[in-house]
Amino acid sequence: MDFLPLLLLAPILVATAYFDLRYMRIPNWLVLAAVALFALSMPVLDWPEIAARLTASGLVFAAGAALFALRLFGGGDVKMMAALMLFVPSSNYTIFALGFSVAMLAGMATVFALRQVPLLGHSSWVALRGKGTFPMGVSIAGCGLLHPLAVQLFG
Repeated sequence: MDFLPLLLLAPILVATAYFDLRYMRIPNWLVLAAVALFALSMPVLDWPEIAARLTASGLVFAAGAALFALRLFGGGDVKMMAALMLFVPSSNYTIFALGFSVAMLAGMATVFALRQVPLLGHSSWVALRGKGTFPMGVSIAGCGLLHPLAVQLFG
């Protein structure tokens, strides 16, 4: 039951990856949809778990805001990462952190490899032709989508 809200979040995560690859933007309506989905899923969670997830989300948002101020993260990335933390069971934070690190490396390797394809240098997909930027929404989505599997394998 802990992963039901995260599984319901899957279409929002896929859209997050798409918009970040296509436009290098994560629309606010996706973040709001994620937060609304969490609010609707709260009845399947107990209060201590809700409090832990809200705390983790707030901490990620605060750290992300500092990184945004330093121009190291995009605003949409910060908001979506904080929203994703609402869906991660508190007992799995260590696995989630490891999974996010792997998703970041895999996302970077994939995007940077795609940027080496000459035909894609003229693509209308902003992330595929951008230099010096990374669509973190791809890694956020990948981590969120694969987290239940990672917990089964390593939890």
